[in-house]
Amino acid sequence: MAREGIESDFCVIGSGLAGLHFALKVADYGSVSVITKKERSDANTNFAQAGIAAVFGVDDSSEYHIQDTLKTGDGLCKEDVVKIMVEEGPGLVKELMELGVNFTTKEEKKLELWREGGHSRRRVVHAGDFTGNKIEKALLNNIKNHPNIKLFEHHIALQIILDDNGEAIGVYVMDTDTEKIEPFLAQSVLLATGGGGQVYLHTTNPSIATGDGIVMAYEAGATVENLEFVQFHPTSLFSREKRERNFLISEAVRGEGAVLRTLAGERFMEKYHPMKDLASRDVVARAIDKELKESGDEYVFLDLSAIPPNKVIEKFPNIYEECKKEGIDITKDKIPVVPAAHYLCGGIKTDTFGKTSIKRLYAAGECASTGVHGANRLASNSLLEALVFSDRAARDAVSLGKKERPFSYKKFRKIVEEPLSEDVRLVSLKEEIKRVMWNYVGIIRTNDRLTWALKKFNLILEEIDELWKEKTISQKIVELKNLARLAYLITKSASLRKESRGAHYNEDYPEKDDKHFKKSTILKIDD
Repeated sequence: MAREGIESDFCVIGSGLAGLHFALKVADYGSVSVITKKERSDANTNFAQAGIAAVFGVDDSSEYHIQDTLKTGDGLCKEDVVKIMVEEGPGLVKELMELGVNFTTKEEKKLELWREGGHSRRRVVHAGDFTGNKIEKALLNNIKNHPNIKLFEHHIALQIILDDNGEAIGVYVMDTDTEKIEPFLAQSVLLATGGGGQVYLHTTNPSIATGDGIVMAYEAGATVENLEFVQFHPTSLFSREKRERNFLISEAVRGEGAVLRTLAGERFMEKYHPMKDLASRDVVARAIDKELKESGDEYVFLDLSAIPPNKVIEKFPNIYEECKKEGIDITKDKIPVVPAAHYLCGGIKTDTFGKTSIKRLYAAGECASTGVHGANRLASNSLLEALVFSDRAARDAVSLGKKERPFSYKKFRKIVEEPLSEDVRLVSLKEEIKRVMWNYVGIIRTNDRLTWALKKFNLILEEIDELWKEKTISQKIVELKNLARLAYLITKSASLRKESRGAHYNEDYPEKDDKHFKKSTILKIDD
């Protein structure tokens, strides 16, 4: 009996570091389909400027890195998982070098290490300020030459396919050029879809970061956790032009000596934390937010004058060029910056091998919640986490062996060919979601704001559900549905945490409450 669709041994959703690394690791054991929504390099990895935190410094140790991570995670990191990441990370960074990633070195070919906020030592391995881009290109070059890996660009995953035992056996995927939907069947599925920063009005994430993997896993019955912990990068480039994503000014700039100032020229971070401008991201983002609310200004300045001009250009060529496009010479001028939604610390709950609560379904990278980040991510731990746990997921997926695939499974719903007129409703609903999230579920929250936002998102989800059932499916409507669901999940999680911890701050509960909330916030679709 012939089966429709595409079959492979492994199916990977997403083409960032986690997805590509997993694909390379399993490709010697079977065929791999890699599904990516847009161009293969369109992922958060590609925009990661700083680098990978890993212990290479002579004055550093695994214990220092573990403690820095735990401290930043504000009581919610899983220490055993952090230990795995820190100890297995350096070996995998060396593997990246063997794959062709040219990290920046200094004398005697030793790695040049940067220091970022929250780190007690210099330990950020980087490739100039193009680190994510360089990693992505090296992985793609290796994948291009592997006969067992096939990339499907301009394809979007819609729904996880489960068999009668509730195990993942594939994904329904739509070719966004033809809008044809077909099943991609596999022995195991990895979700590596990145984050969901596009749910906010201001974000450093690319347009494809719409929470697809998190929502698909949740709708299939998987557990998600800690979605209230949204990390806002404190320094994105301020621009009055409407942009898909804000350009990120790496924390490494402050690590090299840059400081934050008000428009009046006053330094202010010493009022908020002993580490001043090198405090963790949540502290710096809230400090800027407070200063802006008190002053009424639209932005603050990042002052690089303490860094020699030649060093600025040498270490931050990408930032220099991008700011130059805005008419800012960072060797002379201060950079106008504002916080922007940057990273989801929570996501699909996984174990130490990337396994979700659904058998044969794995998650890695930003869409996963391994327990490493806790309530707040330590800078440059994200690429390290993606590297380590995609490797561990690959090992486990290979060990599962093959199972007989069923000839029948639940079909994707019938599509009614009734296109939306001008996409006006889609655009309007998307803007509404982003503004509600920015104004009511942003850097600083309150009970009333969260309650109002939940009511609003319930209404929006009802309206989108009608569109989903009645109209032709397109990439825009899929992403809109996922944004609305993710917005609801973030808001619901935030409303359940009656305290302030890490990246979650509620003015009605300004203190930590270890007695009641030193635990993960868990959500399942059946609850």
